[in-house]
Amino acid sequence: MELLPLFLDIQGKPCLVVGGGTTAARKTANLLRAGAQVTVVAPLLADPLARKVAAGELRHLARPFEPADIPGNRLVIAATDNPAVNREVAERAKAHEIPVNVVDDPEACTFLIPSIVDRSPVVVAVSTGKASPVLARLLRTRLESVIPAGYGRLAELCARYRQPVKTRFSEPHERRRFWDRILLGAVAERVFAGQQEEAEALVQQELAPDALERDMGEVYLVGAGPGDPDLLTFRALRLMQQADVVVYDRLVAQAILDMTRRDARRIYVGKQRNHHAMRQEEINRLLADLAKDGHRVLRLKGGDPFIFGRGGEEIDTLAAEGVPFQVIPGITAASGCAAYGGIPLTHRDYAQSVTFVTGHLKDGTIDLNWPALAQPNQTVVFYMGLAGLPVIIEQLMAHGVSPEMPIALVQQGTTHLQRVYTATLSTILKSVESDPPQPPTLVIVGEVVRLREKLNWFRPPRDSDQGATTPIVPEQDGGAP
Repeated sequence: MELLPLFLDIQGKPCLVVGGGTTAARKTANLLRAGAQVTVVAPLLADPLARKVAAGELRHLARPFEPADIPGNRLVIAATDNPAVNREVAERAKAHEIPVNVVDDPEACTFLIPSIVDRSPVVVAVSTGKASPVLARLLRTRLESVIPAGYGRLAELCARYRQPVKTRFSEPHERRRFWDRILLGAVAERVFAGQQEEAEALVQQELAPDALERDMGEVYLVGAGPGDPDLLTFRALRLMQQADVVVYDRLVAQAILDMTRRDARRIYVGKQRNHHAMRQEEINRLLADLAKDGHRVLRLKGGDPFIFGRGGEEIDTLAAEGVPFQVIPGITAASGCAAYGGIPLTHRDYAQSVTFVTGHLKDGTIDLNWPALAQPNQTVVFYMGLAGLPVIIEQLMAHGVSPEMPIALVQQGTTHLQRVYTATLSTILKSVESDPPQPPTLVIVGEVVRLREKLNWFRPPRDSDQGATTPIVPEQDGGAP
């Protein structure tokens, strides 16, 4: 380790910034956020600094740097566009043994300012030493995307309960176990979701004398999206990696399933037409029982759990049984497949509304509201409509839709197996006769399909299995792989 990382308390302490440009403004902003009393020395100021001076947030000496500016400061930053001035500032600060940072001149610095992920009071600092500030900023950006803003609220909650936890648990290992449950479980997730009161209530429950005896798990109802793992939400990924049981559907891509914890127990409950690995009522019961046994259960569904995913039925059972749960939306197939197929679902010139409809009802029929689906200037998306495609076409045309209306069939959308078939209502069955699409295939009907030829941007990488749903082999015993 070339440099020692430190966090310096400069609350109310005098700090000096030499320079008045945009770089000086960025450095000054960090000092002010840390509570410093900042003096800026520069003949002229950039607008951000001038506004802070006008607001009384900092002191401005409107002149060039003078050696007498150095003494008495806790730290100094040289940020002018004149290397000679910056070097002089550094030498004077070093002579007074005051830490100094010189912008774009690491050799002249006695300390470096890292790239910062600010989730106050949680702060993550990234430095590459003197190697590459650009790389440090890149790493910071990556961290920004995986550290929820709620970590600051979580740290504040922990601070409030430090003393009660010490009082409740006398042994260090008991305290560690308690904080593991808080920081890796339902309390943290409630904080991240903005449910502060519920989080506080759960902490109080965890502090109760019988907390360990009545330990309850939780169910995470997560939408896995249409196939491409890059379309997962950050929150979905976080929960996927902390659940100890995974209950998954047929349409969950193998690449997404591989992103769950390696040691998690996996249970396949997929459904195909006329063949269900487990009835829906049994799935509902399974989720509740697993959570009651203290497990963190990931219920992983293709697409979005609340759009033809029967997620509402599952959480209805959980709510009735008093089982904690969360719902994490996913990109639904209609949105993902249409986007990757180059077909906008709405367009001012072609469609002012979009309708999602299931291709078969609970009783197996396709008895839909055909007059509503035949209205002009809309896009209609049929989920699970491949088997009933002849009936869909027949009924749409019987209710007034032109035989020349464009239609698209999107197979395995967003994945390397994506194929898009386009034609008209009157020609689509003939055009796919020799090479029929396979499930899962989404059906899109509307004038917007005409735009595909112009907007077709996605070129599936044929040498990858990223997002493929077909290869999933369910684990017959429901155990760990």
